[in-house]
Amino acid sequence: MTPDLMKKIKPSVKAARLSDIYQFSEKIADIPGLINLTLGEPDFPTPRHVKDAAIAAINADQSHYTATRGLLETRTAAAQFLRNKYQLDYDPTTQVVITNGVTEAMYVALETFVNPQDEILMPTPAFPVYDSLLELNEARLVEINTANDQFQLTPARLQTELAAHPKAKAIILNFPANPTGVSYCRKQVQELAAVLAKTDLLVISDEIYSELTYDQTHTSIAEFIPAQTLLFNGLSKSHAMTGWRIGVVAGPADIMTEIAKVHELISTSVMTAAQIAATAAFRDGEDDAAQMRVEYERRRDYLHTALNDLGFANQLPQGAFYLFAKIPQQFNQNSYEFCLEVARKARVGLIPGSSFGAGGEGYVRISYATSQAKLEEAVARLKAYVNG
Repeated sequence: MTPDLMKKIKPSVKAARLSDIYQFSEKIADIPGLINLTLGEPDFPTPRHVKDAAIAAINADQSHYTATRGLLETRTAAAQFLRNKYQLDYDPTTQVVITNGVTEAMYVALETFVNPQDEILMPTPAFPVYDSLLELNEARLVEINTANDQFQLTPARLQTELAAHPKAKAIILNFPANPTGVSYCRKQVQELAAVLAKTDLLVISDEIYSELTYDQTHTSIAEFIPAQTLLFNGLSKSHAMTGWRIGVVAGPADIMTEIAKVHELISTSVMTAAQIAATAAFRDGEDDAAQMRVEYERRRDYLHTALNDLGFANQLPQGAFYLFAKIPQQFNQNSYEFCLEVARKARVGLIPGSSFGAGGEGYVRISYATSQAKLEEAVARLKAYVNG
């Protein structure tokens, strides 16, 4: 007898979806000559001093387990980075955990807090992995469609959703945001925090793009409501270290004790040499993102204007390296069909807005984490496609 093991798989795993972003990128990857503007992968190298720190660690045989929460020197450097940059005060011994990227941080947070059928609020359009991880935990996602508010969550809208969902357990925030590039000024963050401070909601704030904020200084919501906030940050975007898998979770000490338990059971600890490299990045590379930010801003300005001129209406991103553009009116396909046709006929890879939940249909996400030359060629191809 051959057992049917598929019947034994948890329904929540079967129901969970892999990221639409990666699936669509793989679907079009084999198109010859494609200019791929789909993934949020910095085109800069990891800073030299960070790589040197990792090489030295490997050569010194620093290849053993670390403390579950991470090397104390890494946590201390991360806490100091958050203090210097965003006026946040975390005790590295009790309030910081180093994770395998922010994706693991999100998984750990949801595994720690969320029970089946718990309601979780989230402004959309939003990074689809959040939704998939909620599905794994059998939670109920409450999408707050922000398309009519220039993709920003307003205090009034937040109050309305809280009144409609009094049993909600948590809210997931992401700013600067993937996919829209939207962020919030200090006053806006204070206003949202003031509303949330009157609730007992857990605030999960993914601020991984904080160092890629343009035209203003990033303000963390954890500055105003630290007692109810789990803050996510890391080095993937700021230091072009996506493959090093360094995430940081910070929050109240008692909560972080529980977070550390789940993190230990999932992964024991983060790779030792990567943590040593991260220490160098946090401690000696506070401004490593500055040069990259200047170049991203230049690309942003070019793409914003060029695409508006082609009929892809878009608002100027305030952070990250994505532009969320409306599909020109003359095209009648949904966003998936449009992106597939653009990939095949214009050889430009875009991500369908439908991948990002409520409010995303009718838009495309474009990553400008690639060279200026490729962006200019992509615009030329889109122009030919639109005019054709």
